[in-house]
Amino acid sequence: MRYLLDVNALIAFGHTAHEFHRRILAWTQALKGRPQFATSPITELGFVRVLNQAYSVPIDQGKQILSDLKSFEDLDFTFISDDHPVASLPSWVKSGKQTTDGHLVELAKANSCSLATFDENILGAFVIPK
Repeated sequence: MRYLLDVNALIAFGHTAHEFHRRILAWTQALKGRPQFATSPITELGFVRVLNQAYSVPIDQGKQILSDLKSFEDLDFTFISDDHPVASLPSWVKSGKQTTDGHLVELAKANSCSLATFDENILGAFVIPK
């Protein structure tokens, strides 16, 4: 199974100061074989933006952290291009707060992935175990 990591999961994976860093490491270590993950333009931009805004990581350093994470030899990362229009949002999206989550769930499905998240309220997503 390949997992599209949402922004929060990607940050937790790549930044040791994140509250769920240990949780995502435990999950990835429990996966059999070489874990398969994916990113997208939305998740990569969110990673760099949140590292900068919440952790004061300069943009260039955030880009490098992401690049280092994606090139780690024990992991298999894929970049998913995003060509999904807003019309592909699932019917459960009813508020602005749900738009990105719904979009990422559908993008993951279209690319034979599951959206991996810590958010238990995203329909159709895989919740990273505690």
